[in-house]
Parts: sequence; C-alpha cells; structure tokens
Amino acid sequence: MSYAHHQPEVWAIVLAAQGDVWCAGADLKAMRGQEEANHSGVPMPESPIVIGDLFVKVHKPVVARVHAPVYAGGHLLIAGCHFVLATERATFSLPEVKRGLFPFQVMEMLLKILPVRVVLDWCIRGGSISATQAQTWGLVSELCPEAELDTRLESLLEEIKQNSPAAIRLGLKAFEEMRSVPEAQKQAFLKQMLDQTIQTQDAQEGLKAFAEKRPPLWQGI
Repeated sequence: MSYAHHQPEVWAIVLAAQGDVWCAGADLKAMRGQEEANHSGVPMPESPIVIGDLFVKVHKPVVARVHAPVYAGGHLLIAGCHFVLATERATFSLPEVKRGLFPFQVMEMLLKILPVRVVLDWCIRGGSISATQAQTWGLVSELCPEAELDTRLESLLEEIKQNSPAAIRLGLKAFEEMRSVPEAQKQAFLKQMLDQTIQTQDAQEGLKAFAEKRPPLWQGI
C-alpha cells in the first residue's frame, strides 16, 4: 500500500488471492503462543502490523477481487476497499466469538460501512453470510459469475482510468480527513480542497479538453 501511495504511475490497487479461501484471518496457533519458526527468509516486522491502518493515506482506488470465502480478520481488507467484486462462491464469516475471541478491529472497520445493529449482531452471533446478503448490506459492491469476474474487474479498472487520478486522489484524501474536521468547518475545508484540485495539471487538462471536445490526457499530477 505504501509503495502504491508513493508511485504516481499506480492509479489503482487490486487485492486478490488464489486457492479455496480468499483470506482465513489471523493465525490461531500464534495466538496460543505456538507460532512456528519463520522459514520463509522474509524478515519479520519490528512492530505489529495493524492491517486496518494499511489503507490510511493510500488515496487511490482499492478493489477487492473476492472469489472464495473470507473469514475473521480478512474483513479488515474487505472493509478497507472502495470496491468489492465477489462471486456467489464467496461467503463472509466472523467466527471469533466461537473461539473465545471478539473481532474488535473488524468491528471498527465495518462500522464505517454498515449500520451499528447489523455489525453488532454479526459480531455477537459469529455467523456467516452469503455474497448476496453481503451485497444487500453494502459490504459487496457487485456480484459476478465466476467466469466473468476478471472481465468485470478489467472493465471497472478501465472505467477508473478514464477519470483524473489527481482528482480521485485528492477526493479520497478529503473523504478521509473530513471525518476529523469539525462540522462548522467542513465546507471551508472542502472549498480549500477544491481550490487545491483546480491547481493540478489534471484539472487544467480536463477543462481544456472539455472546451476542445476531446478526451483528456491525464498525468496524475
């Protein structure tokens, strides 16, 4: 995520997986103090990684391509995305309470998307929902037949690429920061963000292209 944030040529991010499970959540053996030795050769992080924080300040569209079940902490990834494309084979489960745990961080992320009672009910009962139910709740953006998932993903990315990367980046920045701006100051803050956006090369190109009746050539700056 940090790499994508700092690379101007990256206009969108896709989270995808292979296998029978999209994400199984945290390692329960590690929670019991039975973490196995690291034989991967990849250095261990010096401090704990808080998955939900990975999405902070990315300011670029993030798409989840979900073809299979998602469990527990995997919802931190799902809830952090702006788009979630899923197949009917995908299910969404929060089994923490059945293991004597509680999905604290997942709860906080889900509350940004779903109604309070829906989130608490799900966390307390520890159940599993279908992709159809997830779409009804707003957790899934779009359901796709499995054979069409990649085609729909490419179509979505192509739609995103037709629009100004600079405008999207500043829009997502405003969306994120607006939550901490006092209500009485929000309109002034958003006017400031608009003024900043107008100064970008993308905005000047977009306005010029509109006047000249041609497609804009975005630079992302």
